Amino acid sequence: MWSKKGDWLECVIPSFWQGLTIEMLLKEVWYASKKFAHQLRMEKGIKLNGKEVSWQTPLQEKDRLQLHLYNPEPSTILPEYRELSVLWEDEHLLIINKDAGIDIHPSEPSQTGTLANAVAFHLQSQGILTKIRHIHRLDRDTSGTILFAKHMLAGTTLDRMLAKREIKRTYVALVHGIIKKRIGTISAPIGRDRHHPTRRRVSKTGAKAVTHYRVLHTFPNEQTSLVELSLDTGRTHQIRVHMSYIGHPLVGDVLYGGRETFHRQALHAVKLTFFHPFINEPVSCLAPADDFPVDLTPFYHH
Repeated sequence: MWSKKGDWLECVIPSFWQGLTIEMLLKEVWYASKKFAHQLRMEKGIKLNGKEVSWQTPLQEKDRLQLHLYNPEPSTILPEYRELSVLWEDEHLLIINKDAGIDIHPSEPSQTGTLANAVAFHLQSQGILTKIRHIHRLDRDTSGTILFAKHMLAGTTLDRMLAKREIKRTYVALVHGIIKKRIGTISAPIGRDRHHPTRRRVSKTGAKAVTHYRVLHTFPNEQTSLVELSLDTGRTHQIRVHMSYIGHPLVGDVLYGGRETFHRQALHAVKLTFFHPFINEPVSCLAPADDFPVDLTPFYHH
């Protein structure tokens, strides 16, 4: 359906998009931003069967729609080779299983050793020199699924889907204590902690934060619980703050009251699920955890 041709991406129109206009496909299916649509117009970045046409042209099945999406963009991120664990990849997006202990992107231009540096190298080897666009974040010491867009249109589409909660992220954590209530929702606003540069806390004046959890397993001997979590909001340190707030801090999370029985907070982004807007199919990725205090295989297996 999609193929890369230099800086252009070509789509052979499938039956389910027949009758839509180019404009409808851009705005209603892919949520293209006004700014990006304007840029495509100015640069004559859309062709149909090799010709410039009106964006009101209805598409026919088997038409070839060409989009100029890979024009090189200036970037301060230095490409650097690093082994990547790729869970899913196509012409539009890349899903990586991130190791713990690695930042997602540099905090200053000269910094290397981050996931963005490795993704830049990975894309450059495919002849793609666009900006590195991560759609959501994970803390340095959290492992698991992270989504990158390979071009600006995929970036605006996925950003919009994330804002509309159409990208479902599932986490798993090992926490202290035996949680009595097997399924629950924590709704408590989160703000900055005035007494600490990086810590967050539950505060009345904070931003709305909602976390759903369910207990997968309890370990009475260790006095710990394995929980699966999903978020309605994406606040910094949300899971860590919320679990600590209900008296069950994450194992290894010393910043929020966890004991140092593991070398980092025991948090893993285990699953990412969404409907792929460019191929019209569901995508679901499971990220194996190589570095976690308990074996997750019995709970998550393909």
